[in-house]
Amino acid sequence: MTEGIKGVIFDVDGVLLDSMEIWTDLGARYLMSLGREPEEGLAEILFSMSMEQGAEYLKEHYSLDLTPDMITDGLRDMLRDFYFYEVGAKPGAAALMKLRMTAATSSPEEHVRRALERNGLLGYLDRIFTVAELGVSKHSPDIFDAAARSMGTARDETLVFEDSLYALRTAAKAGFHTAGVFDAKGEPDQKGMRETAEIYITDLRDMI
Repeated sequence: MTEGIKGVIFDVDGVLLDSMEIWTDLGARYLMSLGREPEEGLAEILFSMSMEQGAEYLKEHYSLDLTPDMITDGLRDMLRDFYFYEVGAKPGAAALMKLRMTAATSSPEEHVRRALERNGLLGYLDRIFTVAELGVSKHSPDIFDAAARSMGTARDETLVFEDSLYALRTAAKAGFHTAGVFDAKGEPDQKGMRETAEIYITDLRDMI
């Protein structure tokens, strides 16, 4: 299958960057920065909330002497600093990037661009596409189509790396080739990932 591939689209979080932990630990990190002890299961409580809703929850549940807007700003600053200064690349990311490549991400472009640059990966990518730019989530193939068009590759000439099952299914249904990537803090349904992806890998170095 890989012999016909002319372009590659990478998801960023959990595929190129080892960044999934921040999306589960952000609330706890914020509370600990204020000297508060986070409750057990806080990540699960905050998972389905927007950042603004999470800020309201933290204020009320922990009786924080801060406005919800101040808490939201604090969470965003902590997220930004994680991408700018802390997150590392997934092992094997740099060695794998040999074809024409783009990135398609749900994260803010400024964050992932800075993290990819710091880890020596940005120069391999033709472009970074975001769901904010396209105005649709990865439940639609639009972001993958935009990335493929920028590389001049057809769907059946393009391999999409994803660590989220819903995005993997979107790409597969649209006719892209797919590689499912395991991340310990990411997609819980790894059985679905194995069944959906043409290639399933637990480490990017397995693809080299």
